[in-house]
Amino acid sequence: MIAGLVEELRPWTWWILGLLLLGLEILAPGTVFLWFGISAILVGTFALFTDFPWQVYIGLFLVLSLVSLVLGRRLVSRLSEESGDPNLNRRGSRYIGREFTLHAPIQQGEGRLSIDDTVWRVSGPDLPAGTRIRVDRVDGARLVVIEAGEA
Repeated sequence: MIAGLVEELRPWTWWILGLLLLGLEILAPGTVFLWFGISAILVGTFALFTDFPWQVYIGLFLVLSLVSLVLGRRLVSRLSEESGDPNLNRRGSRYIGREFTLHAPIQQGEGRLSIDDTVWRVSGPDLPAGTRIRVDRVDGARLVVIEAGEA
């Protein structure tokens, strides 16, 4: 019975398998089933124009799956390295090197600095309000600042 079903593999069977694999990719994302689904659809398209034994189509599916999986993984890893903000979860690091004006003095090495809509705790030398400062580094949730004229 199973041998009869395998021998009856038609192009639409490969397309259905491809669509099922693509649907599985949506349910379990990881860009693995995507490449298998694309390979099955390509085999179905190839089977539409040719009449080979079922073993050829399964072999073609295996080869296409392996090649597309390897090439797809390389493509996805290269694209994921280039996109995104590397400082996304390190908000304070985007202020390193930028200059701001103190609205409140830094006293005993501690103070506060308002940047956009966030108030940051800052540490650095005692400085009066109105001093131009530069963010030197980030220490946890605190910005370490120096006077803007210092090197």
